[in-house]
Amino acid sequence: MGVNSDQLRLLPSVDELLQSATGKRLSEQYTRPLALAAIRASLAQARSEIRAGVPCPPQEALLARAEQALQRGQQPHLRPVINATGVIINTNLGRAPLSQQAVEAVQRVAAGYSNLEYELEGGERGSRHRHVEALLRELTGAQAALVTNNNAAAVLLALSTVAAGREVIISRGQLVEIGGGFRVPDVMRQSGCQLVEVGTTNRTRIGDYATALSERTALLLRVHPSNFVMSGFIESTPLNALVELAHRHNLPVMDDLGSGCLLASEAYGLAHEPTPQESIAAGADVVCFSGDKLLGGPQAGIIVGKQDVLARIAKHPLMRAVRIDKMTLAALEATLRHYQRHEAPSHIPIWRMIAASTETLARRSSHWATHLQAHNIPARLQRGISTIGGGSLPGETLPTMLLALDAASVPMPLADLSQRLRLRPTPIITRLHHDTLLLDPRTVLDEQDEELVSGLVEEFSNK
Repeated sequence: MGVNSDQLRLLPSVDELLQSATGKRLSEQYTRPLALAAIRASLAQARSEIRAGVPCPPQEALLARAEQALQRGQQPHLRPVINATGVIINTNLGRAPLSQQAVEAVQRVAAGYSNLEYELEGGERGSRHRHVEALLRELTGAQAALVTNNNAAAVLLALSTVAAGREVIISRGQLVEIGGGFRVPDVMRQSGCQLVEVGTTNRTRIGDYATALSERTALLLRVHPSNFVMSGFIESTPLNALVELAHRHNLPVMDDLGSGCLLASEAYGLAHEPTPQESIAAGADVVCFSGDKLLGGPQAGIIVGKQDVLARIAKHPLMRAVRIDKMTLAALEATLRHYQRHEAPSHIPIWRMIAASTETLARRSSHWATHLQAHNIPARLQRGISTIGGGSLPGETLPTMLLALDAASVPMPLADLSQRLRLRPTPIITRLHHDTLLLDPRTVLDEQDEELVSGLVEEFSNK
């Protein structure tokens, strides 16, 4: 107790620290109230450490800790991270990173005025949907196209237009819950339509839909269960059969695809993901999908389909509440141009990641390991798997080569190292598995390699 008391008495006062050269600089740089709060917090932490048996830190260390706290407090709350988790479409980390061309397109329209809702040829008011409508029609084969701020909004808007106050028939096996606890049945009820469930969880036949038809039926809805897989004794109704039944009764069919894949996923060693092109070819009247999942663009809800139905949707009052903004439109157009020019696999980051070979990934992991080993950091390579993520292609994995750091050879608990990496100015997000910290090069952008390696070296050096 006596030793602790002696050490506590060595702590400088708040005013003494504030009046030091560093304290005055911090007061000028960050304002006196913020500097005062940081210094008080630094002293409080020091008192706690002294009571635990740690010697009193020097004045410079107390001020350095306060400055570090001030620097952290001034960082943007939303900021870039390095995704080394191996989850390609990582919802928690912002889903799909944009291509360089999409980023540049956003910068161009954000920096000044644009022709967002202005027809340059006629010199009159125009529609913001015109910027991507032709591209979406060309890429999907649809007659018309609209965009909203996300896919849930697209579904809500379409149902509110076509089915408010009437019945919508859907298979029980398609009443899915999407990310964040949002459930398709809740979205449907919010639109004002009445949900009519048919079939069973694992088997729904065309006869189930036919039996449920009534004078109150507004449309038949298919929802692609993109975030889970059913296997075993299952049966679902093909979209073309659903379309044939609906059109025979002068009813529309709506297909909620979710992920929005425009490429043949099986060409990359993955299971087949239904595409908007296939839905349109099958005769669906309305097709909804996301812009920031397998499409690889910004968050957006895309609606394509028949001209007459989409014209009604475009006029719904809810359209203004869920409309897409100019920066998202710019990024979406640039992303769609990649598909138009057949360069999506080479220019859209998530498709570059999906297409990356194990050999390429092994070279990058080996490069990381070599640099770390040169700093006496015991890194090794380990075979592993990457996942698609984002509620897309559930259960599908891609082989990868991981950088591994074992608990037995790391001079701190792996949980502490993982946290320290997360708290860096540019956070590095890793994966912990048993007694190993893993980093997957598949989801680390090429230009981030140097920062990732230097970040690991710094955290080991500061152990």
